[in-house]
Amino acid sequence: MPTDPVLRELTARQLDAWLPGALQRSRRATLAVAGAPSDAETPEAAVRAVGAAGAGLRGRRLTVLVLADGTEELPARLGAAEAELPTEVAVHLVPGDHTRLPVALKAAGAAGAPLLTVVDWGKEGPLLNAYGREGSPSCTPAGAGGPPVEGAEGTGLSRAVLAAAASGRPAELLVVADTPVRAALTERFPLVAEVEWVPADGAPPRLVAFATGSDRGLDAFKAGLWEVAGQLGGRLRDPADPTAVPLAATTDPDPAPLGRELLAELARSGPRTVTELRRHTLTATGYRSADAVRAVTGLLDAGAARRDPEHGRLGGDVVIHAGASPSAWSGS
Repeated sequence: MPTDPVLRELTARQLDAWLPGALQRSRRATLAVAGAPSDAETPEAAVRAVGAAGAGLRGRRLTVLVLADGTEELPARLGAAEAELPTEVAVHLVPGDHTRLPVALKAAGAAGAPLLTVVDWGKEGPLLNAYGREGSPSCTPAGAGGPPVEGAEGTGLSRAVLAAAASGRPAELLVVADTPVRAALTERFPLVAEVEWVPADGAPPRLVAFATGSDRGLDAFKAGLWEVAGQLGGRLRDPADPTAVPLAATTDPDPAPLGRELLAELARSGPRTVTELRRHTLTATGYRSADAVRAVTGLLDAGAARRDPEHGRLGGDVVIHAGASPSAWSGS
């Protein structure tokens, strides 16, 4: 599988957002990167992004684990990148794919400290191979990686791999895949976003997912995703609605589709705070949290929703109710 530029660029941006907070929270942290076979660029980009952190690493310890197979040039490229790193960073190349994560993370002592894991699942996604079609556990792990569902092709993602990726305090997981991963990730992480990436060149879409326990981390992921989409010309779509028109990552997206989705959420779940609607936007749509505020403002202006309290700043604790006339919201 060739290098995935989406994963490469997202990894660098997520590191920029994750690393300062991780090193402020703890004196040690771990980054684990398991790219696709023959992908040397994503691990190298991750190591170079670590080096850009510079002075923030003083007095801290960062372990970088690179799980890879099938590329002869990777050791030399990693060695050149590692030579520019401060002594506080240790880079370890581990032969194998993501199924080796439990062993590698245990050996590195990653549990209990900040952990960011970056993985390309490839075509053998966890729902089909380790969780069944509905995402419910359908096998008992054995060994480091755990077995796939009986009769399924490929090795997939085991519960042991997910448990290892979730062992950090806190833990975050960035994934690109060819099959849905949300149902598997929600077993271990409270906040999960999954977006379909539609390439500009007509190549088959891929799924990009991020799992975390932090609203701030989720916000940073979406901001980085939009930056990469703008840079590479990709478009974003809700995997649950493959017939929808892909969303262009512009600086000023049309708020109408998101406004309709937020009205539907209010109808399903009842009144929600602005914070809850922003979280719903991050986890259930391709939009960013800032887009949610714009969409809610549009709903209020159109009379399709009302707020409590009625006046003042539209802060996170303001409660939004569906208005008497949802059809008033048509966008502009």
